[in-house]
Amino acid sequence: MKSQSLLSLSACLLAALAVPLNAAAQEPSAQPSPSQPARYTVTDLGTLSGGNFSQPFFINRYGLVSGSSSLPDGTQHATLWLEDLKVDIGAPGLGGPNSIAFGDNERFQSAGEAETSTPDPSGEDFCGFGTHLTCLPFLWQDGGMIQLATLGGNNGVAMAISNRGEVAGFAENSRVDPGCPAPQVLHFKPVVWKKGVIHKLPTFGGDPDGVAQEINDNGEVVGGSGTCATFNTNFLYNLTPVHALLWEKGKATDLGNLGGKTGQAGGNIAYDINNQGQVVGNSDLAGDTTFHAFLWTRRTGMQDLGTLSGDVASVSISINGAGLVVGTSLDANFNPRAFLWEKGAMIDLNTLIAGDSPLYLLTGCSINSRGEITGLGLTSTGEIHTYLATPTHHVATSESSSQDVMSRRILSDDARKLLQQQLRRGQSGARFMGLR
Repeated sequence: MKSQSLLSLSACLLAALAVPLNAAAQEPSAQPSPSQPARYTVTDLGTLSGGNFSQPFFINRYGLVSGSSSLPDGTQHATLWLEDLKVDIGAPGLGGPNSIAFGDNERFQSAGEAETSTPDPSGEDFCGFGTHLTCLPFLWQDGGMIQLATLGGNNGVAMAISNRGEVAGFAENSRVDPGCPAPQVLHFKPVVWKKGVIHKLPTFGGDPDGVAQEINDNGEVVGGSGTCATFNTNFLYNLTPVHALLWEKGKATDLGNLGGKTGQAGGNIAYDINNQGQVVGNSDLAGDTTFHAFLWTRRTGMQDLGTLSGDVASVSISINGAGLVVGTSLDANFNPRAFLWEKGAMIDLNTLIAGDSPLYLLTGCSINSRGEITGLGLTSTGEIHTYLATPTHHVATSESSSQDVMSRRILSDDARKLLQQQLRRGQSGARFMGLR
């Protein structure tokens, strides 16, 4: 199974990469300050009972967070959080010990990866849990986990699900990739599942492998393609991403780069796309010794968002409909700080906390239309937990200010009702703590 030390670095692209960074070659990025930055209150969402680690990947507009939590035996189970509630959707899962929920939508469906009880016939460890069991993409709905198809191979991962119910991820085919280091054997390709049917997406420039990371409500998909590599415990795949990609109607577009060509630092890859078609991710700089967060738009192309002052690398992980970006910024020793980027300014999210925080914020993993942020935080005892950062006054969102004032309680009640409906249809309901 994955060790806690690896998982503490893996969630939503913490990017403490085991690659050298040429700190001396990079000038610290000066960051302007917004005139009136939002302030946030921070809540520790905790772990499943007996666990000591949790990791989030996505938050929807209701505040539903998807991710995973450790259990007392060290395994990881796909987990959903909603305010003070949490549910283990990884049991029984697909029959194996480990699972992760990477995304959810407004219909309270979730998507992710789950192990089975079957040893991989090629000895692969596709999802990196260390068990060498087959690991399959799943759709969770109506209280149960549904296995999604691969391209003929043994493994796959569902990374995201849109509000239309379309799922994006990557899956193996049955062809051996001679460029893969052991234990990986087969090619894996970016895919989309529509109504349960798998559709392969093209890679770029002859790249043998690729992954899809996110899909928006217009069916636009982002991710990357490159060459097979040793499993990366930060990014959770066997890929060196060379090209950051946008897929529209099945056609791949290379989004460019910030000067890096080989993908050997942090790689060139897109992680998120909003419904306006704005894309975020990271790209290597010239020389391929470090990497920066980027924002791509059709009008401007790829823009370097820089780093927090004194840092040498960064990753932009999520963007909401208002163009707010969250991610992580790293110093030369790979110490991470969560950031919020708004209107040209990158700010340490820890400096925007109103009052005392139970956690030091390491990453910003996802930001929703209400400006709520989830990510990884460090407790005073050294554990890594999922947090929720809630804006305490006006913050740019993709909803009107009048809705923001009056809809919090309404959305929360609706969210609980939707989740209750989902859970009542399956066995997971009995494990939902505190839901009445």
